[in-house]
Amino acid sequence: MAKASHFLNEARQTSVALKETLRLALDTLRAHKLRTFLTLLGVILAVTTLVAVMSVLNGLNVYVATKIANLGANAFIVDRFGIITNEEQWYKARKRPPLRPDDLDALSSQMKLASAVVGEQQTVADVRYGNDLKEDVNILGATPFFAPLEAIDVASGRLLTESDEIHRSNVCIIGQDLVKQFFGGVDPIGKSIRPGQGQYEIVGVAKELGSVLGQSRDNFIMIPLGTYRKEWLGPDDSITIFIQARNPDFMPAAEDEARVILRSRHHVPYQHEDDFGIIEPSSLMSLWQDLTGNIFAIAVWVTSVFLVVGGIVIMNIMLASVTERTREIGLRKSLGARRRHILMQFLVESSLLSCLGGAMGVAAALALTYLVRATTPIPISTPFFAILIALFLSTAVGLFFGIYPAMRASRLDPIDALRVEN
Repeated sequence: MAKASHFLNEARQTSVALKETLRLALDTLRAHKLRTFLTLLGVILAVTTLVAVMSVLNGLNVYVATKIANLGANAFIVDRFGIITNEEQWYKARKRPPLRPDDLDALSSQMKLASAVVGEQQTVADVRYGNDLKEDVNILGATPFFAPLEAIDVASGRLLTESDEIHRSNVCIIGQDLVKQFFGGVDPIGKSIRPGQGQYEIVGVAKELGSVLGQSRDNFIMIPLGTYRKEWLGPDDSITIFIQARNPDFMPAAEDEARVILRSRHHVPYQHEDDFGIIEPSSLMSLWQDLTGNIFAIAVWVTSVFLVVGGIVIMNIMLASVTERTREIGLRKSLGARRRHILMQFLVESSLLSCLGGAMGVAAALALTYLVRATTPIPISTPFFAILIALFLSTAVGLFFGIYPAMRASRLDPIDALRVEN
């Protein structure tokens, strides 16, 4: 019972001492507002940089996962180049042969583990309707099942059919940007538009797809792939082939099956590399994460520099504060304050100082992210853990760099301290 009473008494005294220490620290910070702000600039910049970068990367990661690399859990791409990450790979890839319609047909007819094999090519051209002109429109040549695979549906009219492909019909599906540019409230179905030198009848209007990083996905004309190759084909143009495996478990086997078929058709020796590229969602995300990882590493380095500079400034200010308050420290010690009370006072003050800088940095970062989100198409969102990490790091910096000034203050002799004239 006596031990419990002693423990409660100690806890009560510690609580009172901590409250008094916090009050003294806040009074000191309020008494020197300008000095406090200037002291915190390094910490504020560090936290703002860290939270802002983590917010941008978090938003972009979610955006890329859902928009750019969203081929589906069981779909992959075969094309001439694949993923190029350096100049040497680019020069090698340029020597590869283009993928032709017979490659597409071979994959479509021979693959047993694919539920869909579709081809696509594209270019950019000006489009006219009457005397109206729209520049830089994406011209997509695609096989009939390309639209469902890419989640393109029609708001009116129909999608492309096998008959359109077989007969290389001059028909097209247009995106919402062209509808707004050329037709207003008029039904486009049955009208003819002129991309480049050709003329195509509109048989379908696609539903709105939105944008990716500010680039509209509705600025397109889709025509049959055979029609595209008849009228738009360049000498080195290669088909991009989209393959959907029967289910996600078959993805590796389906990739191997496609690889064997194409290597056999292209007579690639066993010991040589593929003369085509295979792109899957996981490889795209891996490449993206490598890129953002490098960006984050640079941000951490910059943040570390700011935090060290801010910590050194805090330590210098706390040392100056110890010198200014030497007589006060001697008076407190003469009235019964112990070394641990003085130590705790200065540690709390330096930690509170840097934590305040961290809070101001978080506020600045949140304001910056809101401004970016409101004025640019860059997706951005601040994860809660970024705020916690920023506040923890800023407080830890203040605590670490406040140790030496606090120990110096706690070791002052009360008699000598009282003799000092401030």
